[in-house]
Amino acid sequence: MERELNQYSTDLDKNEANYSPLSPLTFIERAAAVYPQHCAQIYGDIRYSWAETYSRCRRLASALRQHGVGADDTVALMLPNVPAMFEAHYAIPMAGAVIHALNIRLDADTVAFQLRHGGARVLFTDREFSPTIKAALAQLDEPPLVIDVDDAAVEGGELLGDIEYEALLTSGDPGFHWQLPRDEWQAIALGYTSGTTGDPKGVVTHHRGAHLNAVSNLMAWNMGAHPVYLWTLPMFHCNGWCFPWTIAALNGTSVCLRAVRADHIFSALKQHRVTHLCGAPIVMSLMANAEDELKEGIDHEVNIMTAAAAPPPAILEAMARLNFKVTHAYGLTEVYGPAVVCSWHAEWDELPITEQAEMKSRQGVRYPMLEELVVVDPDSMKPVPRDGETIGEIMFRGNIVMKGYLKNPEASRKAFAGGYFHSGDLAVCHEDGYIEIKDRSKDIIISGGENISSIEIEKTLYRHPAVLEAAVAAMPDEKWGETPCAFVTLHEDASVGEQEIIDFCRDNMAHFKAPRRVVFGPLPKTSTGKIQKFELRERARQL
Repeated sequence: MERELNQYSTDLDKNEANYSPLSPLTFIERAAAVYPQHCAQIYGDIRYSWAETYSRCRRLASALRQHGVGADDTVALMLPNVPAMFEAHYAIPMAGAVIHALNIRLDADTVAFQLRHGGARVLFTDREFSPTIKAALAQLDEPPLVIDVDDAAVEGGELLGDIEYEALLTSGDPGFHWQLPRDEWQAIALGYTSGTTGDPKGVVTHHRGAHLNAVSNLMAWNMGAHPVYLWTLPMFHCNGWCFPWTIAALNGTSVCLRAVRADHIFSALKQHRVTHLCGAPIVMSLMANAEDELKEGIDHEVNIMTAAAAPPPAILEAMARLNFKVTHAYGLTEVYGPAVVCSWHAEWDELPITEQAEMKSRQGVRYPMLEELVVVDPDSMKPVPRDGETIGEIMFRGNIVMKGYLKNPEASRKAFAGGYFHSGDLAVCHEDGYIEIKDRSKDIIISGGENISSIEIEKTLYRHPAVLEAAVAAMPDEKWGETPCAFVTLHEDASVGEQEIIDFCRDNMAHFKAPRRVVFGPLPKTSTGKIQKFELRERARQL
């Protein structure tokens, strides 16, 4: 009997009963329906349940619509980790618009560029940032509608808008009937790259990717129901790595933290029995080096997800002694934040703690919702051998890769060449398939024709007991082309000289890889705790 052609597609089309676009907006509706009285947000003395949070988000979406915000309009946010920032991550896309979360440490010129380039119709801002925002708005021919978030915790600053956030909410409809996007490919957020080599690029992400990466978070981290999540990670950074949506999917509690300070962190851990938090290694360093009395009284396991550079083994060891369970992840703005995780194997628990730290410092394997993660030769596009030595470029493919760069088709074309997103990060692939970053392509040091990994030198530096923070950049050299220069911050009570640091490196790695210079002092960082290598490269060029 001849098989019927297209038997599984004929008369079996998508319809309203069997298909809806994927969007993280569905998570908050379910949380409010299933656990309406469960605490969704904590900020100081403020407590909002999921029912109240959902109502506030609908009010805000309704109010935005009343002010002319519609499909694909851009709404900018210059806010710290406060309830308004969390609520905006639902309300803005509920109104059909696109979230543009600004880095709160940007200067006025960069803020003005991003508001202009992104076409912001509305800007929510906090009094703390009023000098920067006022200067940025003065540069715009068509400034957006400004909404002030008047946080009582802020002293000083000024209100710049005509409407205050809570007043805006009262004008909105708590029963506002929002709709899912017409297409799950519709933009949900706009986030800008660091722009260290020129104007920053606008990364556009979509509802489908945000939904999938929010689910990937809870799977990769084995989070479980009702987590209590502390906001040490800025929500402006890759939309808080999609965790505003993950927490709703798990009916959890967000503990908002306006400023990342050791005393505030440990107080929240104890008062609210926080189960999860995220941040760059600098956050773990802050916690590990906090005063002993702050660390006392934590009798439950705390899960920490860290990204950016690999955490130094010494910091990982310190966190393990505090009963803090660290998960190492890796990603970029272009892949919604974390998209790679060092998935842990139970048998690794039997290793000595120093070896566990070495395993944990690897970036790992692809997130559950990422289709493909490869380390390839960027010229041939062929995978490098799984030998832990051959360096290639990390590339991504799948649903949690950005739509592209806003108004920059040439940059998008280059980023997607060969059918993969090119990360610019250089790594090796181990026998078990776990990847390990060796450097950014622009940070690799080529000395006398030899490639030297700045990260390898940094790992060695962190092993010195006097070193608190370390970073390595290329320094021009007449003979070798360039050589490593180390920038080091010492522990407060430490005293050590340049030659001792150099000798320590030479004793623990190949001599040609050891830094030729060591510069002591604080390291320049971004607001998310990443060390600004571009600034260190410039300093090294001046030596």
